[in-house]
Amino acid sequence: MNPLKIAIIGPAHPLRGGGISTFNERLAEALQQQGHSVTIYSFSLQYPSFLFPGKSQFTNEPAPMGLHIESIINSIHPLNWIVAGNRIKKSKPDLVIVRYWLPFMGPSLGTILRRIKSGKHARIVCIADNVIPHEHRPGDRQFTKYFIKPVDAFVTMSKDVLKDIQHFTRKPATFTPHPLYDNYGAGISREQACAALGIDPAGKYLLFFGFIRRYKGLDLLLQALKDERIAALNLKLIIAGEFYDDRSSYEADLEALKDRLILFTDFIPNDEVKNYFSAADLVVQPYRSATQSGITQVAYHFEKPMLVTRVGGLHEVVQDGKTGFVTDPDPAAIAEGIVRFFEEPIPHLQQNLLEEKKKYSWDRFIDVLMQAGSLAKGG
Repeated sequence: MNPLKIAIIGPAHPLRGGGISTFNERLAEALQQQGHSVTIYSFSLQYPSFLFPGKSQFTNEPAPMGLHIESIINSIHPLNWIVAGNRIKKSKPDLVIVRYWLPFMGPSLGTILRRIKSGKHARIVCIADNVIPHEHRPGDRQFTKYFIKPVDAFVTMSKDVLKDIQHFTRKPATFTPHPLYDNYGAGISREQACAALGIDPAGKYLLFFGFIRRYKGLDLLLQALKDERIAALNLKLIIAGEFYDDRSSYEADLEALKDRLILFTDFIPNDEVKNYFSAADLVVQPYRSATQSGITQVAYHFEKPMLVTRVGGLHEVVQDGKTGFVTDPDPAAIAEGIVRFFEEPIPHLQQNLLEEKKKYSWDRFIDVLMQAGSLAKGG
């Protein structure tokens, strides 16, 4: 394939975009390794402060090396959308890869893509994280329809999202699994990880990792921990991630279980992620609803077993009884899965994890993206 000039539109450093920013940066790196020229067009303002649930939208971490990032998009300024779109159009990218994860972004991104489309040069492929959001708001459907119109093709990382897109459009759409988050560095020994976190390496640890929102079901996991069988196992739960929910709704359970919880509820910098996963015995994702989750791909990178709930695309990538367990999203089922993991060891678990992670390469993901771009031009 001839080298392409590629524009990625979506969050990147210095934004704290969580998994999406990290993904975009890793995607740009992988594309550059294949010889393509890549620019990430990120946000100068991603959310107005009253809509942002965390403490800060920005990180103090150093910028990723070797990436060209331009923070030019203001999500709430319509004139900016035209200027930003014209700027990207003028650069004449061959391929535009745009992230879509929230209908709030539909007006800004949809307008920018229309300006790029008017140049009649670029193919536009959307990586759709969500089409129907976890938390519904008025206008969601209209904003999404506006965004979709200038897009040529779609790639999803969940079969559920693929179905959602097909309710909106007949344009080409393809599913491929979320690639590994392998940019957090190699795992470290349990002893090193526990020393970094200040916890006992002889303990047994569950890990809940990531921003805390209602749909991620932390309250279900806290209820599960009250099961007498789990109490007898002498487990502790590491909660690592910033509250994007009202913490007060969790306080009663946090207080009741305080002797069995280890809280790190500030934003977790990328260079510290390895500490949490390397210390954990089992990564738990007790989600009420989901499309896909990058946490599973972080766990695979660190070769850690998972317990996930049977919602969205989570169960598509965790092999029940081989790389972890899949349960219903209720406290009793989650408790049963945790007990099974510690009392009924999975045969060949480590080998299973090693084999499964091979499926999630960045080269494979890029192959699907490029094919989607080809289909966008009619093959």
